Amino acid sequence: MATASAVTTNTPMTAEEKKVIFASSLGTVFEWYDFYLYGSLAAIIGKQFFTGLDPTAQFIASLMAFAAGFIVRPFGALVFGRLGDMIGRKYTFLVTILIMGLSTFIVGVLPTYDTIGPAAAVILVGLRLLQGLALGGEYGGAATYVAEHAPHGKRGAYTSWIQTTATLGLFLSLIVILGTRTALGETTFAAWGWRIPFLVSILLLAISVWIRLSMNESPAFQKMKSEGKTSKAPLSESFGQWKNLKVVLLALFGLVAGQGVVWYTGQFYSLFFLQSVLKVDPAAANIMVAVALLIGTPFFVVFGTLSDKIGRKPIIMAGLLLACLTYFPLFKALTSAANPDLARAQATAQITLETDPAQCSFQGSPVARDVDFTTPCDIAKRALAQAAANYETVNGAAGTGIVKVGDKVITAPTATLTAGGHKFDEDSAKKIAAFKKDLADAMKAAGYPPKADPAKVNTPLVIAILAVLVLYVTMVYGPIAAMLVELFPTRIRYTSMSLPYHIGNGWFGGLLPSISFAMVAQNGNIYHGLWYPIGIAAITLVIGLLFVRETKDVDIYARD
Repeated sequence: MATASAVTTNTPMTAEEKKVIFASSLGTVFEWYDFYLYGSLAAIIGKQFFTGLDPTAQFIASLMAFAAGFIVRPFGALVFGRLGDMIGRKYTFLVTILIMGLSTFIVGVLPTYDTIGPAAAVILVGLRLLQGLALGGEYGGAATYVAEHAPHGKRGAYTSWIQTTATLGLFLSLIVILGTRTALGETTFAAWGWRIPFLVSILLLAISVWIRLSMNESPAFQKMKSEGKTSKAPLSESFGQWKNLKVVLLALFGLVAGQGVVWYTGQFYSLFFLQSVLKVDPAAANIMVAVALLIGTPFFVVFGTLSDKIGRKPIIMAGLLLACLTYFPLFKALTSAANPDLARAQATAQITLETDPAQCSFQGSPVARDVDFTTPCDIAKRALAQAAANYETVNGAAGTGIVKVGDKVITAPTATLTAGGHKFDEDSAKKIAAFKKDLADAMKAAGYPPKADPAKVNTPLVIAILAVLVLYVTMVYGPIAAMLVELFPTRIRYTSMSLPYHIGNGWFGGLLPSISFAMVAQNGNIYHGLWYPIGIAAITLVIGLLFVRETKDVDIYARD
């Protein structure tokens, strides 16, 4: 690995360098804004486009549709990374942002399930796939473009501004959603007002395209092109040669997979946890997350700049370690701060389900309906999941589903379906409704609140906890763009760094809300979903410490 002979200078940033960072960052902010609107409105979109499913399945299906955009991101990295390495960074930017912006705008005018039936969900997923493809080509280009303009010794500082764009995009989407929600009221917003943030994106698209058109090609790519050294087959060079493929795999499993799960836990799962598990008012939850993001975002630049001095690897590894050690206590503290009545009820009136585990189905299916669950175990678990209850399953006799809430005992029925199998028969429907009512009454009597009491939410403490989660995000994410750029030669840099980045963030990170929510629905413990990010972060920590080299002193111009 070549190292630079140039010394770091303290010369101030030039006007051209400022323009590069501003243009790349602002355009990427808008692109992340488009992408995050869907994630922030997952609950409402579930009701609009997956009406044929029950509430739990609606939410899981909406998360899976959100995840669809993440699943295709690596394919976007391959398509647009190849173009970026062959024809240049600038024009690839224009294509990605046009696809992203137009797909988002169309969501704003898309008919719902009530208007065109299942086709609405199909089209929505198709648009999510297009957004994912576009975003797959965006990040690698932006990071590469800025890094190739940055002077040696300042790549961490310069590229850290790109790292703020995802958080700023999420922050912008939350602000627009909150403003629209407040202006229209919750009922109107849920009915049609949710479309406005998507429609506004057409204005952001126009600004972004104008910005991208004013940019010049990166000097490293221009130099390589003038010397005739551009790659004619970046895909085969990146992934068909072991010396490069080995680095790709180390980047994925020793850096980005762990970074991805920490990122999405701190900025997405925390919001889902507040809204769907702790039952905090959505507007209040959005405000608290937005404030935490505002507090934490400057630390992307702090840790990016620090990585130029002490290295990228120590900061990223420290962030992974802190996440592994503190996620459980932090999320339990979040419960106590955001919904103290729930925390108190969990401590004083534990819920248990006595049943035969062999008669329990998987509860986290994104396409399951209430009628797919007919055993006492399944009916009890379904009702407990819909109530966001924290419970423990204990072994019981076959054919039983006995729920104990403190000293109250409620027995789940066995259900039968009508001849067509599309709904419960009348007697079963009555028994299930009676069971759910008895369960709700027992939980209420034991102190379990149907939603968080706004007067009891410790807002400063909730924001502080969320800010700590965001701080971990800034540690793992702030230095990573510079490190990925420095791992690969210029001729295949766009392609090589984009694929591990988008597998790590798109698959390991992007699927986190769906996987964690399904784990909670299946297990019954509201904190059980945290084992997923902790496990991935721990694996990345070990691989990163043992096999990934420090890169801050690499001369990227010497690696054409």
